[in-house]
Amino acid sequence: MDNVTIIDHPLMSHKVAILRDKHSDTKQFRELIEEITVLLAYEAFKDLPTVTVQVETPLETTTQKMIAENSVAIVPILRAGLGMVNGIHTLFPTAKVGHIGMYRDERTCKPQEYYCKLPVDIENKICILLDPMLATGGSAIAAVNLLKQKGVKHIKCMHIIAAPEGIENLHRAHPDNERQRTQQGQLHFARVGRRRRQNVRHQVTVWRWQAQKHSKTSLPKTAPNFSIRL
Repeated sequence: MDNVTIIDHPLMSHKVAILRDKHSDTKQFRELIEEITVLLAYEAFKDLPTVTVQVETPLETTTQKMIAENSVAIVPILRAGLGMVNGIHTLFPTAKVGHIGMYRDERTCKPQEYYCKLPVDIENKICILLDPMLATGGSAIAAVNLLKQKGVKHIKCMHIIAAPEGIENLHRAHPDNERQRTQQGQLHFARVGRRRRQNVRHQVTVWRWQAQKHSKTSLPKTAPNFSIRL
């Protein structure tokens, strides 16, 4: 996929290695989730809208840039996504928070929504969708569909661990479409870790998706069963 950028940073690899170590305790695991999220957010937030403001320093008044107020909303997929919220708030503490609840139907293996509470004026905010694990991609696809139905035009989807099948399914459900320039949405997909044969590569990618504001996307057919181990 041409729209995938790989960020191979030693610090990220170091933290993911500790995260995946079976000897890491619960306290370490939670702290690492937050720390890795901070690193992901640093890359995903590089195109946030800014405004020019006047700041009084001890010496003089100067012009600076700040992130536009009320421009960001965090939406974790319950419950696993909650662990990533504090990492985002570390960098941007004023970001509004919404929640989307998803569970997998045991008969159909398709995601089902059971809860949705989003900030006011969500359609005019940059929405950060959080879910640490992307397996088949069903929950992420359903959550993105829901956000698009609510009118959200700019979505950044962040994951820590992802399976290749999930990446392919997410890409297939929300393909790149650079021709439709009038209304541009973006889906930033960040992942760490990819299984290739018996070797595991620790990496972070950012995937951008361009789509029309009113595009309609349906859930893909159930992906083939596969196993994944963190």
